[in-house]
Amino acid sequence: MLNKRELRQIVRQRKREFSQQQLAEFSLAVIRRLETEPHFAKAKTVMLYCSLPDEVDTMPLLRNTIGKTILLPKVTSDTTMEIRLYESEKDLAEGAFHIMEPLGPLFTDYGKIDVAVVPGMAFDEKGNRLGRGKGYYDRFLSQLPPYIYKIGVCFDFQKFDEIPSEATDVTMDLIL
Repeated sequence: MLNKRELRQIVRQRKREFSQQQLAEFSLAVIRRLETEPHFAKAKTVMLYCSLPDEVDTMPLLRNTIGKTILLPKVTSDTTMEIRLYESEKDLAEGAFHIMEPLGPLFTDYGKIDVAVVPGMAFDEKGNRLGRGKGYYDRFLSQLPPYIYKIGVCFDFQKFDEIPSEATDVTMDLIL
């Protein structure tokens, strides 16, 4: 099995094989599947993320999701993040790692979250997720109630039969 560093290198190389237009088309297909996924469709409060250029693009969801409370992560230190309420694009500002982050009110009522949509560098069939290496999502997701449905989103070329995992890694309930 490849180690985490090697897997990240492979995924970065695979991402470079596609144009931004191709990645946008792949993203749209993933987002369409997400919108019809039963847990997401019935969810009232959803944790999403603002995508980096090489991730599944969530902006269409942020612009068009009506009737749901949307929460977005904001990096608060070298090791932590929090979630804030998102209401419109004017609630965003460039933050850590050049990621657009929410300016809305802090959200701490984690028990109200129905679904968490999570990016990753790689995923496997068991729901294991490989992030970018800083552990932000694993630390944050471990604070949430275990019943919150976790959906990992990625491009097909980011799926592997098996990726290395550790006890501190939080597994996804579904990979799209």
